Amino acid sequence: MSNDRSLPGAQRPRIWTNIHLLPEALTLLQEHADVVAGDNQAALPGSAVAIISALVHADGTWMDQAGPALLAIARPGIGVDNIDLAAATERGILVINTPDGPTESTAEHAVALLLALAKQVVAADRRFHTEGWSAARLRGVEVRGKTLGIVGLGRIGRRVAQICGQGLGMRVVAYDPLAPDDTFVTLNVVRAASLDDLLPQSQFLTLHCALTPATRHLIGARELALLPQDAFLINVSRGAVIDQGALIEALTTGKLAGAGLDVFDPEPLPDDHPLLQRSNVILTPHIASFTGDGVRVMHNGAAEQVVRLLCGERPPHIVNPEALPGRMAGMRQER
Repeated sequence: MSNDRSLPGAQRPRIWTNIHLLPEALTLLQEHADVVAGDNQAALPGSAVAIISALVHADGTWMDQAGPALLAIARPGIGVDNIDLAAATERGILVINTPDGPTESTAEHAVALLLALAKQVVAADRRFHTEGWSAARLRGVEVRGKTLGIVGLGRIGRRVAQICGQGLGMRVVAYDPLAPDDTFVTLNVVRAASLDDLLPQSQFLTLHCALTPATRHLIGARELALLPQDAFLINVSRGAVIDQGALIEALTTGKLAGAGLDVFDPEPLPDDHPLLQRSNVILTPHIASFTGDGVRVMHNGAAEQVVRLLCGERPPHIVNPEALPGRMAGMRQER
């Protein structure tokens, strides 16, 4: 397939988005291009130079519908599992994300779920509203001195380690074969040699890894069985990292004391999904990064990188740099 994608000359470029961008991000884009907004694929123009979207599955057919001028798909956030990277690379389309945007908000959300589970916050609230003042069967857990297992020591995992280790006094152990040793030393985090080494230690387990073929159903029945009895599981990464059938079984049998989930497989969950019936599960609708501060950083970060591209500069966060067309390889690097 041809990679003949070039910036328009005198013609004003067009950018499509299905996100309600914050005014400052939208203003920045409009200084350099016409912005076309739409809630579905039918609104996608056939001459878009860039797309800013987090909500669609972008496969090759979808990219072709955008037209031959398409240079980049910008994702406000970290995960790009909804974008066919191979198809984008084949077409010379850059996939851009904003990895720093969701860090603080998502890490705080993971810790909020952890503490809500440990302290029976949601169960107590429900009972208070239905039964009045009753503390029976609501005994919580102190987290100080407990072991937190982290899968994935990237931006969010590192921040969770800081909050829980330095702030809550937890012993933190992490498994990430790609993280350098000095990261563990700096954070005072114990390095687990393997996932099987991590799990039996983890009274609380939190997941912060990207969804890839290698991590799909990374936590299944065998892995859940390795956790201590009455462990808690938190997931703010991607739903498919967990085998949800195995998770429901572990919650039903009492192997797990509870789970806090912000992500699911599929999304949204069907109304009759078994997870919705579990009283020992706290569910939030994929909102971990959805704070005013987090959204501002993500929207502005996506807009700024698209503008860099339109100005002939290389965006700093390209997920598939191998897609850079030869004529664009000389773009000015970020100073």
